[in-house]
Amino acid sequence: MTTTMLTGNASAAWGARLAEARYVPAFPITPQTEIIESLAGWFADGSMSGRFVTLDSEHSMMTAAGAAAAAGVRTFAATSSQGLLYAMEVLYTVAGWRVPFVLVNVSRGLSAPITLGPDHNDVLAARDSGFVQLHAETCQEVLDSVLMAYRIAEDDRVSAPVLVNLDGFFLSFTREPVELPDPEEVRRFLPSPEARPLGFTASRPAARGVAVLEGPTYSYFRYQLHLAVEQARAVHDEAAEEFERRFGRRYGAIDGYRLDDAETVLIMAGSFATKGRAAVDRWRSKGRRVGLLRLRMIRPWPAADLAAALSGRKAVAVLDQNLAPGLGGILFQEVAAVLAQCPGHPPVLRSFVGGLGGKEISRGEFDHLLNITEHARPDEGPVGPVLLMTAREAEQVGQRLRIAGHVPEEVVS
Repeated sequence: MTTTMLTGNASAAWGARLAEARYVPAFPITPQTEIIESLAGWFADGSMSGRFVTLDSEHSMMTAAGAAAAAGVRTFAATSSQGLLYAMEVLYTVAGWRVPFVLVNVSRGLSAPITLGPDHNDVLAARDSGFVQLHAETCQEVLDSVLMAYRIAEDDRVSAPVLVNLDGFFLSFTREPVELPDPEEVRRFLPSPEARPLGFTASRPAARGVAVLEGPTYSYFRYQLHLAVEQARAVHDEAAEEFERRFGRRYGAIDGYRLDDAETVLIMAGSFATKGRAAVDRWRSKGRRVGLLRLRMIRPWPAADLAAALSGRKAVAVLDQNLAPGLGGILFQEVAAVLAQCPGHPPVLRSFVGGLGGKEISRGEFDHLLNITEHARPDEGPVGPVLLMTAREAEQVGQRLRIAGHVPEEVVS
């Protein structure tokens, strides 16, 4: 095991290399291109065995990935933002095929307007496709999650694709110390790609992905996919236990920070949770009993873990780095659904939206969030999401609206 400085993108590429992926269909898109550039170089110089193929779009890339995985080949692919949406039709198709491969998405906000900064609307648009979803906070977690993703995807109880998400720019291009696991130890954690059974043989023909099914049979297969993705929860825990034994790092479906005696809990996902940890440390130093819960697994949704972690708390604030127009924060809605059925649920639950398009979340915005949550009353009823933005940012937006010939609208600060 060696430690080196790697970006999030390089960590994802190393995950695919250590997993001995044999087939990588690729299409470039900012900010994930560094992943496929690294892999292309390793296939070219012989560091990796197999085929690296560039295709004409993410739609074609995902189709090729699904077909290769269906044939029993260990497959890796990566994309981002609009690319993930361009492949959306095929995400549902290959998940329905129940083919195990790993897709890395480097989150980036969706247009319009166009931004290169990260948020989670791209990856959450795929949350119901049938892919298992793991969201990483650090470069180390990116590499480790790719290895664990193959264990989960290739388990017969799951046999479905797994998506590993990391935030564009804030993680994709940030260098952090990363431990590279010993390749021999990885081979003991992951079976050899050649040990996997072939998906098709001439002596055993089988149908997969037939054209049209009537409702009852379609319902059966769709529900089977639901049950398979549900199984990923237990398989993840088994893989996490062995991963810790071999490599010394443990990952849960949720990641709690200073939760033991916390009365108020902040829920976040992705690399911005690091900012949330710093806010919790600052609040704790002032005697405020606050903790952070990071959502690492989004699908399957870790409902039981959330209910156990949040039961008995006084207040919960969900900070979504996404926005569903007309609804609000997506993860807030899913947390609320869990707590509605949870005995001893927190009397206060508040929704905040921040970090859209990679917007910084300042200390003042975190403080604003906590003050609103701690002073909220249980009898206030449903309260819409609060958009986090500083007064200076609101002023800058107003200036740009005036330059564009529009009257600035009031912005929540």
